Amino acid sequence: MPLDGPGGNWASSDMSAGSIVIKEVKTKDDLKTFLHMPWEIYRGDPYWVPPLLKEYAFLFSSQNPFLHHAQIVPYVATKDGSVVGRMAAIIDQNYIDFHREKTGFFGFFESVNDLEVPRALLDQVKGFLRARGLKTVMGPVNPSTNDECGLLIEGFDTSPCFMMPYNPPYYRELLEGCGLQKAKDLYANFMADDGGFPERLLRISERVIKRVPGLTIRPIDLRKLNEEVMRVKEVYNGAWRDNWGFVPLTDEEMNLMVKKMKPLVVPDLALFAEIGDETVGFALALPDYNFVLKRLNGRLGPLGLLKFLYYARKIEAVRVLLLGVKAEYRKRGIETLLYMDLFRRGQTRGYHWGEMSWILEDNHLMQKGIEALGGRRYKTYRIFQSPL
Repeated sequence: MPLDGPGGNWASSDMSAGSIVIKEVKTKDDLKTFLHMPWEIYRGDPYWVPPLLKEYAFLFSSQNPFLHHAQIVPYVATKDGSVVGRMAAIIDQNYIDFHREKTGFFGFFESVNDLEVPRALLDQVKGFLRARGLKTVMGPVNPSTNDECGLLIEGFDTSPCFMMPYNPPYYRELLEGCGLQKAKDLYANFMADDGGFPERLLRISERVIKRVPGLTIRPIDLRKLNEEVMRVKEVYNGAWRDNWGFVPLTDEEMNLMVKKMKPLVVPDLALFAEIGDETVGFALALPDYNFVLKRLNGRLGPLGLLKFLYYARKIEAVRVLLLGVKAEYRKRGIETLLYMDLFRRGQTRGYHWGEMSWILEDNHLMQKGIEALGGRRYKTYRIFQSPL
């Protein structure tokens, strides 16, 4: 990849494994087959949220800045002429350089409930990565930890929140059947509007404000977006760089993310924590736009846009997808203040519950803080790994 060429036939260098045939995606027609497969897997599933096909296809386009330092090589599995699975091999040079690990990834995994299918796909991905000197494979990531990642293993009774993955329960058995083992679990926490915060938390917040002189929390100013983005970058690199799986965003990737997020952001749900002139923390929640996407079936034409505008006003939930404080300012309660302020502001706008995701399983400080606010873990996602 990138894949911008004209339509055509499958590559002649196909690899078969028993009755399973693995084909590398080479053309626009191939990519269309790859992208449309979930509609077959999730047919009739009330919890699945169809992705926007245009945004989905962009990930595989040369215009995607991720591909300026990475490769995505997608494969489709067929059996008796029918498409039965898909998977992509991913090499992110920025991850390799930052972590000094010869690790590759797999992603965009879908499969019918047949162990032969993921075995054949994973063998192809492993072979591709091994031939390029890599030693370990991890996934699923779509296509990195800065995007949708992890396999849902607990919490199948509700739809995923915005920008979180979803899959059938049998996927875990398939991947474990391929010899993949747990690398890390990621938690999603649920918190409902129960009429306010416990009195003790209000007292804690008052103590934090007194204990951290000059601390203020303010919403983002979209009129000064370029300056605000620089502040986000500063916190992002300072607060997350030591986290497991962290990959620094390039300027191109950050600028693209801001461009895509700008029309979706509610300023009251994007907050900076500042001490004097220094930005020490940042939190971002977005309305759960999956409520809208479920009604668009992957397309955002003129009618889809009208649906989007109509249903966006009916969203009742938010997802807190970023919340970080610079290392030297942690354990002072600033994280708690950011969470509380997000939910207070969300309540005034009519949002009744929220998801905080994702949280690393060993980020005990963050998880404990969420539980103190009344949150509870309700979904678990897993990253798998295997030596090559």
